[in-house]
Amino acid sequence: MNPNLSTFTIADFGCSIGPNTFHAVQNIIDIVKLKHLKESQEDSRVAPLEFQVYFNDLPNNDFNTLFRTQPPSSKQEYFSVGVPGSFYGRVLPRNSIHIGNTSFTTHWLSKVPEEVCDKNSLAWNKNYIHCNNLIEEVTEAYKVQFEKDMGVFLKARAEELVPGGLMITLGQCLPDGVAMYETWSGIVKDTIGDCLQDMATLGVTTEEKIEMFNLPVYFPQVSELKGAIEQNIRFTIEMMEIVSHPLEAVQLSNNFITSMYRAILSTVIERHFGGSVVDELFRQFAKKLSEHPIDFEKCKKQMVYHIVLKRK
Repeated sequence: MNPNLSTFTIADFGCSIGPNTFHAVQNIIDIVKLKHLKESQEDSRVAPLEFQVYFNDLPNNDFNTLFRTQPPSSKQEYFSVGVPGSFYGRVLPRNSIHIGNTSFTTHWLSKVPEEVCDKNSLAWNKNYIHCNNLIEEVTEAYKVQFEKDMGVFLKARAEELVPGGLMITLGQCLPDGVAMYETWSGIVKDTIGDCLQDMATLGVTTEEKIEMFNLPVYFPQVSELKGAIEQNIRFTIEMMEIVSHPLEAVQLSNNFITSMYRAILSTVIERHFGGSVVDELFRQFAKKLSEHPIDFEKCKKQMVYHIVLKRK
């Protein structure tokens, strides 16, 4: 650590509005403080640290809610700033942050691949609303978009981080050889698509709207993820490990799954279909889950990865 450094800067990308954001930031600060304490004991010239934290998310994020749920000022160890903007591009000045962090965000693409909504394309995803790996051309279109987005994401972070700075990424991917439709979350998204089809039959929405709707989400296989990262020569991979997901210890109920996916997908669905569709969609979804419960024991599992990158 630079002995002349007095301000240590952290950025959380895709921070959302939940308390997990603050837990992640506090964990980083605690580790930095321990390292700084050791250095200050060895060298009295080491200046005291102040922490600056940037919370980045899309402009439609409710930053007011985020900041209202911050720890009380008497317990807060950092100064905070909200930074609206897509992390698929630079949102902070060059060489301005020491540690970047993002959790469960990079599977969200910057856009849906155009081919999957094109009736004249082999990659038209007519009967599905996400990349479930059932159609090879659809999977390839999503994979290409993911690789482009990951390249842009890492390029931007490399410009924002100081030399030697760290980028910490936590997220989900698929084991090599496992398809999304074999996982319980893939089954959930396919079931939501089936509910939309039922609603079209009832006249609540239309087939045309469904055909033009795909989720901008892609879970790469682990080898694809590593390959996309290695293409960026500005970073070295300091650590890449598979960790356990908190949900592995949770007994998944129909109510829990319904509320979770409503929270995750409501904004995207409302933007495309209109707000009047959301309540009916998740009412039908809950009904389908009760009539046809998911056999979690037979589902293949996704993987949770923890990666630490170091800027060269």
